[in-house]
Amino acid sequence: MMKVSQIKIDNPLRALPALGQSIWLDDLRRGAVTSGALRRLIQEDGLSGVTSNPSIFEQAITGSSDYDQALHILTREAGLDAKARYERLAVEDAQSVADLLQPIYARTKRRDGYVSLDVSPHLAHDTRGMLDEAKRLWDAVGRDNVMITIPATPEGIPAIVQLIGKGINVNVTWIFAQDIYESVAEAYLIGLEQRSIRGGDLTSVASVASLFISRIDTEVDAWAAAALRTAPDETTTALLRGLQGTVAIANAKLAYQRYRTLFSSPRWQALARRGAMTQRLLWADTTTTNPPSRDVQYLEELIGPDTVATMAPATLEAFRDHGRPAGRLATHIDGAREVLRAMDQAGLSMTAITDRLLADGLQSFRSAFDRLLVAIDRHGKGTYPGRLNRWSYRLPAAVAADVHTSLKEWSNANKVRRLWERDASLWTDGDEHQWLGWLDITDQQLAHLSPLTSLAEEVSRRGFTHALLLGMGGSSLCAEACGRHSESRRGIRNFMSWIPRIRRRSGPSKRSCSLRPR
Repeated sequence: MMKVSQIKIDNPLRALPALGQSIWLDDLRRGAVTSGALRRLIQEDGLSGVTSNPSIFEQAITGSSDYDQALHILTREAGLDAKARYERLAVEDAQSVADLLQPIYARTKRRDGYVSLDVSPHLAHDTRGMLDEAKRLWDAVGRDNVMITIPATPEGIPAIVQLIGKGINVNVTWIFAQDIYESVAEAYLIGLEQRSIRGGDLTSVASVASLFISRIDTEVDAWAAAALRTAPDETTTALLRGLQGTVAIANAKLAYQRYRTLFSSPRWQALARRGAMTQRLLWADTTTTNPPSRDVQYLEELIGPDTVATMAPATLEAFRDHGRPAGRLATHIDGAREVLRAMDQAGLSMTAITDRLLADGLQSFRSAFDRLLVAIDRHGKGTYPGRLNRWSYRLPAAVAADVHTSLKEWSNANKVRRLWERDASLWTDGDEHQWLGWLDITDQQLAHLSPLTSLAEEVSRRGFTHALLLGMGGSSLCAEACGRHSESRRGIRNFMSWIPRIRRRSGPSKRSCSLRPR
């Protein structure tokens, strides 16, 4: 068994580079650049890269006022549709972040210091479309330390070969299956070989292969939970429980073993002698969604040499606060293989899961991209509200002055921006940054869409007519609001533990189920 190397340091994030892992932020907002927040992450936490995607841009542009002035200027330019205006904003952001990361790019000799920019998700099955847009975005940004993000679809693989051959850096996204990862790595090698044959410089091209983590466990855990309800014996029960919360890490560890094999072969050594860099595995989707697990479990278990860990802001904050850095990625490999064998024993197809996750992921990005373009188009027509959740109110005179003073203070002190950055100094500078999961809960729940839909279908199929929600306050309010405005509201009962009389309203039902919010 390989010994786990652990490093003790005040800031756990600072320990990761010493263990061979780079930290990239999975978030891109203009306000983070202009406010200096991104620079602080680079200086204080060792951040060395930034990734983006259509969903992140949608949140950034529609969920803040950061882009209002720029959009107002762009609407006055003739001939720019919503997509062209979006690209102008995205390119400007990529340029700003690339410039900020340039010293890292130089210091690490092109290993780190990258910002990524996606081609349109509507081109995921159009090889020529991806190639044309990738080349256009690469030229528009005009920075050596940008990566163009290409999906790992059958049509994306040949695009990767050609882009690498042209010297364009590529972040390959939406990888779930180990076989697909190997196809992506093969495409990178072929692209390098073609570039070398043409006399191109191999030292100037880089790529990462983004393997998604959390979504796999979300899918497997939901399936196992459903199967447990009809498990015929204790052996089957133990088998199913052993799958919960373990498959994603096992899959990633075995993918890393393939990486080590591919990038130690004689074929690779020939490219390395010409200055080629390995195509590192990048851990994407690292926010833990399984409640019993540690919120930094995926990050802790996947620390190892020649890897990149992307972190959402909240996950980065959590690891800084209580992460336990140690080189665990190359340990317990036999156990990882056993986990995937157990999947076969349980009758669960890894291929079916990864195919479905790829399709769902691509659709989620298409939807986010479409919402983004609609919002930009409305802004140009003067129908865009300018800020998310604009509202009006009337206050008693006795409190109006105090409220207006407080609102002005929040505006002048950029407290809304600090709130989105999980700045605990807005309160007591304690652990409040861990209490703010509600800020992006909607996007987090999109990762659970498939198991939630499956649960709803099962409840309907089994004939349940009533749901009793066992709540204790704030955690039940959303469900209560949805229930009151749903066509099936008569079948929903909200049981508040702190309101005794509500017990009398929850009458018996022949077919009912109870739910307890966390």
